[in-house]
Amino acid sequence: MTRIRHISRMTLAAGLMVLAALAALPAAAQSLFGTAITVNEMVITQYEIDQRARFLTLLRAPGDPVEQAREGLIEDRLRLSETRRAGINPSPEEIQEGLEEFAGRANLTADQFIQAIGQAGVAAETFRDFVAAGLAWRTFVQGRFGPRSQVSDAEVDRALSQSTNTRGSVRILLSEIIVPAAGPNEARNRALIQRLSETLKTTGAFAAAARRYSAAPTRGRGGRLDWLPIGQVPPALRAAVLVLEPGEVTDPINLGPGIGIFQLRDLEETEGDAPDTLALEYVKILIPGGDSEQARAEAQKLRDNYDTCDDLYKPAQSLPPEYFERVTQAADEVPGDIALEMAKLDDNEVSSTLTRQNGAFKVYLMLCGRTLDILADDEGEPELDENGDPLPVVDERDQTRQQLFQQRLASYADSYLEELRADAIIVDNSTQ
Repeated sequence: MTRIRHISRMTLAAGLMVLAALAALPAAAQSLFGTAITVNEMVITQYEIDQRARFLTLLRAPGDPVEQAREGLIEDRLRLSETRRAGINPSPEEIQEGLEEFAGRANLTADQFIQAIGQAGVAAETFRDFVAAGLAWRTFVQGRFGPRSQVSDAEVDRALSQSTNTRGSVRILLSEIIVPAAGPNEARNRALIQRLSETLKTTGAFAAAARRYSAAPTRGRGGRLDWLPIGQVPPALRAAVLVLEPGEVTDPINLGPGIGIFQLRDLEETEGDAPDTLALEYVKILIPGGDSEQARAEAQKLRDNYDTCDDLYKPAQSLPPEYFERVTQAADEVPGDIALEMAKLDDNEVSSTLTRQNGAFKVYLMLCGRTLDILADDEGEPELDENGDPLPVVDERDQTRQQLFQQRLASYADSYLEELRADAIIVDNSTQ
């Protein structure tokens, strides 16, 4: 499921340039307005797929834009059937407010944003439908799962106690079980990880389950990860593990192309200070062949011959433009599986364990650097806005409760959506 959390004028401008690549997309066998996909007899046209792909490319959303468009529209149809059944239909005023809020992330009005995407061939209706679907689904999720997602005072106390006086001076030992969240076995894998999350909370056989089910390279050692500073752990995972006692297991956490559960094995305070990671800069290179011997050899060649992110511009000259990307992203916007790999790396270190596009490409990652919250430990000095005025004081307890609530709510929503997908009749002719 594609999530767009933040955009900027720079992202919008870059997306307009990237859209030229969409001209090379394969033509659909059927007419532009013919049926490409049916979801429980609800139709998705090739025109909708093309429009959504252009929109996602403009926003520079991660992943293949056509594949993400197909998946996003299928999920929208599943959500639409549920929200209609529940009688949820956002009013024109609510939709307009949603359009303004979304456009505001790029410091534009809704009209300005619509004009900008129109230059790239994206219809205003595509933007409107995208926002309206999200508004209706959020209302549905809040009503259905909000009560059971409430966070207890004890859970807030535990999260605060484990983060007090640290902001990174705590390190944690985790074990992981990660399975693919895309491809023909997606529904089965999501059901499996949900079942493991529930059963391993009581059985304690996490290592054996990791060896049997996990697709991560750590499966051979029972899913065990090395010590990680809490400030480097991806925000969604951090929020989930900070409420655990050693031995306990998280709910399923979405990691982009994968979905995983994590067991907290141990936690300890360390000397010194390691502030939170605010942003990550990294290079991503796609290597054709997935996890083949040839792809592994190519990754090793890059590892042996290029020591820094700047060095990687040299081999990039011989690659298709879409195979090389140097990215700077806020920590909470980095795709989950990449963020987890980055947590294990120091500057200029490399990971080549991930794949993309259902295993067709190996992902070669190099961490260029971290932007750290170096002001986190300045006692008594208020944070200032761009005008030099003090920012409002945030109630840490309320903030922690809200973070835990949102993480739990998202987990319930994602699991329910997968149940809907597993029960749906989906016929996809768009790739034929």
